Amino acid sequence: MLHLPKKMLYALEAVVDIAFNARPDPVQSKEITQRQDIPQRYLEQVMQQLVHAGILKGVRGPRGGYRLARERRRITAGDVIRGINAAEDSSDKQIFSSDIGKQVVGPLWEEAQSAMLAQLDSVTLEDLCRRANANCAPEKPPKISGSFDI
Repeated sequence: MLHLPKKMLYALEAVVDIAFNARPDPVQSKEITQRQDIPQRYLEQVMQQLVHAGILKGVRGPRGGYRLARERRRITAGDVIRGINAAEDSSDKQIFSSDIGKQVVGPLWEEAQSAMLAQLDSVTLEDLCRRANANCAPEKPPKISGSFDI
């Protein structure tokens, strides 16, 4: 089973929380921290990366916080993952040193990642909010599980 790094899971949780709770005011990071148990130090990094990636907009001021940059039906889970991934590894490092690693295992891993992103691209924030409406109270959207089956 493939696992997403914690930072990507935190990003998904935070964006779903914002999509679920952002009416009419922006959602403050301290509210997300309380609802989702995301450590504040991780959350601030994640939020800034998502703003830079065009997923979120930061709203300044005493009632400021974060809003989605686009309609929730126009943002996919794959968009969120790509936004965090682009910020984390823009150098596209090659981790394999052997020929088998580079020519066999590397391409296999890329195929697996592509399949996972295709699955995540099929799920919008609107879809995730519908799941949250069906399964959670408005003040506590569901925790995102630690893995996605593909």
